[in-house]
Amino acid sequence: MSELAPLIDVPFNHRNICWFCGEPSNMQFCYDKDAYTPHPSLMVPCCEECCKIAKQHRLTSIWDCKMAVKDELMRIYEKHLAIGVNWTKQELEESEFEDRIFGGFKKSGWMMYEIARDRVNFSGWPISINGIVVDDYGYSADFSFDGVNYSSVTQAINFYAKQFVLDKRFLENVISIVGRERFGFAIRVAQINIASVPELKREVLEDLKEEHQQ
Repeated sequence: MSELAPLIDVPFNHRNICWFCGEPSNMQFCYDKDAYTPHPSLMVPCCEECCKIAKQHRLTSIWDCKMAVKDELMRIYEKHLAIGVNWTKQELEESEFEDRIFGGFKKSGWMMYEIARDRVNFSGWPISINGIVVDDYGYSADFSFDGVNYSSVTQAINFYAKQFVLDKRFLENVISIVGRERFGFAIRVAQINIASVPELKREVLEDLKEEHQQ
């Protein structure tokens, strides 16, 4: 079926770039429709790395596949994304890293972060085939925080819990109380209580519940 699948329409300003991540494309990924796929078979332009990932995570639609590619890119480039969590561009430029090992990090670290961030954030473009729009059923990055799009709040929690060595369950509980709109506040609460004993963490959660109910 692959040779019969049409290539999606590519806007002029997106020619020669990967539909998954926005990097230059040099190949096409074919998504063959099965019984549960809500769209016809199709091909999207992509880079070699995204194509390889997409073939391993087809799932039930091209949009599910895209989210899986994003998740895997975030895993692969986790250290690059962490630069933006732990530094600002100005802090990195003003750092005293000058030796052979860290001098390169000072020079290119922020660029590596921006490339990884932009690949993860890239949303692609609406799919149409021969001018006919293919319904995407509302698929999109589900959560955005501090300039980075995450496929879910859970993915963002996992990322920050790992970067700051936080109690993930405690962070989840805080967010369940204050809501994902206060994600930054929840991170700070988890950081403040990073060494707190379980009893104190329970008290914090109770206090947050009372405050939220007022």
